[in-house]
Amino acid sequence: MKGVTHLIQTRLRELREDREIKQTTLADYLNVTQPTYSDYENGKINIPIETFSKLADFYGTSVDYLIGRTNEREPYPGRKQGLHG
Repeated sequence: MKGVTHLIQTRLRELREDREIKQTTLADYLNVTQPTYSDYENGKINIPIETFSKLADFYGTSVDYLIGRTNEREPYPGRKQGLHG
């Protein structure tokens, strides 16, 4: 399970840094504190499934990409585009 956690951490950080988004911006979007978001990104606490869905929408990707079930960043056909694509 540690491998999956590391992959999630890596993908969340890369998506955020590629777009030059601060953790505080995502924390505000998710309605959590910045330390809570940091704990998500560092694998210190589990991310609720609803939060994965919101992150996937934010980045215009799929939950499957975030959790490592696919390496395809593009959302599934018919998905709305992300807020910060």
